[in-house]
Amino acid sequence: MHRALLDHAAKLAVEQGLAAVTMQSVADAAGVTKGGLLHHFPNKQALIDAVFNDLLEELDRQLDEKIGADPIPQGAFTRAYLDSVFDLEPETGGAAWAAIAISMLTDPHLRERWANWVQGRSDRHRTTDGTVALAAIRLAADGVWLADLTSVNVEERAELRDFLLRQTLVEEA
Repeated sequence: MHRALLDHAAKLAVEQGLAAVTMQSVADAAGVTKGGLLHHFPNKQALIDAVFNDLLEELDRQLDEKIGADPIPQGAFTRAYLDSVFDLEPETGGAAWAAIAISMLTDPHLRERWANWVQGRSDRHRTTDGTVALAAIRLAADGVWLADLTSVNVEERAELRDFLLRQTLVEEA
């Protein structure tokens, strides 16, 4: 039931925006009573936090998998991050991220949670990805992500991805 509630909340956020995610709308979508939903999540903020945690856990899993498969330790986190950002597509797995990410721009709580996640990952990978050059590459990827979220066309997307990936292999990176 917990999983279904998270999935329905994410789906509503994608289809109608985060404002449409109310306790009643999620309960209705999941086919449970509002009381049944409240048993799992005491309020909307707890539900949104759980959806956000779910997305972060999936991102962590993807990153760790990609890092583990990378034969070159130096820059592996940055390459994994680039791959994950460029692989997000609003029509598929990126849709839930899009709904949450747009909300991060205006919601201080979500913005702080994202900043803490980024800082934690940066600290965790400081020995392999702690250079200014690699940080700049990750920030460039964030710019592509923001462009995607706001429907700005990124021309030559594949070339941009390849260029950024090559930069992770440069000695100074």
